[in-house]
Amino acid sequence: MKNAIIFHGTLGSPKGNWFQWLKNKLMKKGWKVWVPKLPVPNKPRITRSAKYVLRHMSWQLNSESVLIGHSSGPAVILGILSMLPNDIVVKKCIFVGAFTKSDWEPNSEFFDCKFDFPKIKKKAKEFILIHADNDPYTPLKQAENLSRELGGELIVKHGQGHFNLEARKQYKQFPFILELLEEK
Repeated sequence: MKNAIIFHGTLGSPKGNWFQWLKNKLMKKGWKVWVPKLPVPNKPRITRSAKYVLRHMSWQLNSESVLIGHSSGPAVILGILSMLPNDIVVKKCIFVGAFTKSDWEPNSEFFDCKFDFPKIKKKAKEFILIHADNDPYTPLKQAENLSRELGGELIVKHGQGHFNLEARKQYKQFPFILELLEEK
């Protein structure tokens, strides 16, 4: 069965931005979907969030799994992929507004692990990174570097900010992600 986990970012929640819209669209198509409330969203840590997700999932990640993360959510996904047994490979990871370092105070404890990119890139069949050319929080350069490390496809959208409601009112929905999931 197709399944997805959608990850919010720092100071976020499952109710924010386009997360519930995407969850509902996928569930109507027969997907199993979870949008977890990550622990301590005002002072997140990758390891704590990744362990929480792996402990509280109601299904096993598999070749039909898609992991979608916004802002700091992609780094949590990298932490989860690092912890998966060697025989588990997910179908796709979609990173929206991803970053690899942050000077923002709420993220001061976030990067509590190092990423083994050669190992991580073997844990998903496909990585897609969506980033804006004017993201006020996460520099495009970081997404470019992450794309190279993962061998992923980088899609740069013009003038879309951080793909959140604070920047653009239209991000109560995100049809482009749905299009990426409907591709064969």
